[in-house]
Amino acid sequence: MSIREIPMYIDGQAVPSQSQEWRDVINPATQEVVARVPFCTAEEVDRAVASAKEAFKTWRKTPLAKRMRIMLTLQALIREHTEELAALITEEHGKTLPDAAGEVGRGLEVVEHACSITSLQLGELAENAANEVDVYTLNQPLGVGAGITAFNFPIMLPCFMFPLAIATGNTFVLKPSEQDPSSTMRLVELAHEAGVPAGVLNVVHGGPDVANQICDHPDIKALSFIGSTNVGTHIYRRASEAGKRVQSMMGAKNHCVVMPDANRSQAINNLLGSAFGAAGQRCMANSVVVLVGEANQWLDDIVEGARSMKVGPGTQRDADLGPLVSPAAKERVERLIAAGEKEGARLLVDGRGYQVEGYPNGNFVGATVFADVKPEMSIYREEIFGPVLCVVSVDTLDEAIAFINANPNGNGTSIFTNSGWVARRFETDIDVGQVGINVPIPVPVAYFSFTGSRASKLGDLGPNGKQAIQFWTQTKTVTARWFEPENVSSGINSTISLS
Repeated sequence: MSIREIPMYIDGQAVPSQSQEWRDVINPATQEVVARVPFCTAEEVDRAVASAKEAFKTWRKTPLAKRMRIMLTLQALIREHTEELAALITEEHGKTLPDAAGEVGRGLEVVEHACSITSLQLGELAENAANEVDVYTLNQPLGVGAGITAFNFPIMLPCFMFPLAIATGNTFVLKPSEQDPSSTMRLVELAHEAGVPAGVLNVVHGGPDVANQICDHPDIKALSFIGSTNVGTHIYRRASEAGKRVQSMMGAKNHCVVMPDANRSQAINNLLGSAFGAAGQRCMANSVVVLVGEANQWLDDIVEGARSMKVGPGTQRDADLGPLVSPAAKERVERLIAAGEKEGARLLVDGRGYQVEGYPNGNFVGATVFADVKPEMSIYREEIFGPVLCVVSVDTLDEAIAFINANPNGNGTSIFTNSGWVARRFETDIDVGQVGINVPIPVPVAYFSFTGSRASKLGDLGPNGKQAIQFWTQTKTVTARWFEPENVSSGINSTISLS
């Protein structure tokens, strides 16, 4: 099997890196090397930023309608190439093909939303705000934007960033995860096929050194990050200190509340899909279920469902979950499972040591369920990012809300109930940015903003929706009065009055 070398993308072309440092990209189901990715040099990053800076001079003045038509073409190309993109995701990330195709669909939603840029970027006007004075606002692009994405959604996360950034007139430098870059690179190729001009969208690769250079670079005006809390906090602080506008979407510990009046089968099936889909490698996965009152009697059904979850390579379409992304990820998840046992949680389903026939080297961990989980335990305090479900038992809705609000994270939460009063009480009192009511993964549609909160987010504005338009533009307010050609001034006005 030939091993492809991942290029950079600079000034509208795939460019081979001259770096001396390369990393292998591994198929997590087989441990085969499928690609090699460079850790770009500082000069190469500078070159990408310079290309974006130069392209901004003309791209910012490109008519909105032309930008819209490029987005319309891009969404058609993504739709046409969904299976190809999904296959690349599965090969390097490991998630199942249906899940990968679903990811492409969620990224596509953002591009579809960007097709409305002719109305999304409108300003405001007040005619005759004072005597023959009009006041209006312009929503103008910032300049060069940048994005740093995590491995778990190599199509969706870049789509959370560059489509709206460039649709609003900015240019962009993207650093995808070095663990699974091929699908991202194909997405960028499709963007250029759609008509994105040279220099408007560039790609560099690397690790901390490249990320820090992006944070520090004086020509980058705004930075979007999605990834772990430790890295996201560092990125936010460093880039903010360098004067950039920053949004940093970070870690989570999401809870799903199950009320005794919920539809039993629907609640359990949705919970299992949320907890174990993508092998738990989702920042919006519900990794903690809070069973309220008589719903505690459903624990056996949850255990039975977890045991029925089928593990296999992502290419096996009837598999429920594929491998973890790397041997290091598998080791970490199994270490935390061991810690859960040691700290006193009751291990009901153990996914360690899972073997898949024909794939002896895969990073497989089966669905795992703990009961009697307490807040001080490692499996509750840490974001496991694997197929591990923690079960917490409480007596009342009040206890459930208090338990969730005591957690420092605020990315997402869900409740399953048939009571409108309970649902409304939950959405009002819960201190979490994104709430699902009988929806297990409450990632909003693309024309609403991604609104994680508390320790899960740094920065006032999130990706997607109206907030993304605000993030990628700056508001300029113009106060204008036009005099008649023969108008004679009535004298000097030394006040601040506009009358």
